[in-house]
Amino acid sequence: QLQLVESGGGLVQPGGSLRLSCATSGSTLDLYAIGWFRQVPGKEREAVSCIDRGGETRTYAKAGKGRFTISRDSAKNTVYLQMNSLKPEDTAVYYCAARNSSFFTCSPYSAEFGSWGQGTEVSVSS
Repeated sequence: QLQLVESGGGLVQPGGSLRLSCATSGSTLDLYAIGWFRQVPGKEREAVSCIDRGGETRTYAKAGKGRFTISRDSAKNTVYLQMNSLKPEDTAVYYCAARNSSFFTCSPYSAEFGSWGQGTEVSVSS
């Protein structure tokens, strides 16, 4: 089973950038679609972006479209989320997750992802 560890969160001013990393181990990254989700206390976890098993199809939620870019480096077993033009409403804990290896495509539903990292906190504030 794939293990995932996020890093790269922190405090940034509005308009700034962060690159989140999702380091994986325990299995072959290319067997999984990987999603990024975020959660604010008291709210449901929401999808941010996803990259399919082949790395060809990338999806973005409306909130991050045009500002966020997901990518994967199979040699480093790592998936990245580049976040630009950050806004205060992007403040959340960000999680990466792996979808069951029997699925090639992405999904916006967190329940369809079986392996999760511990999360990395992003705070956008002046």
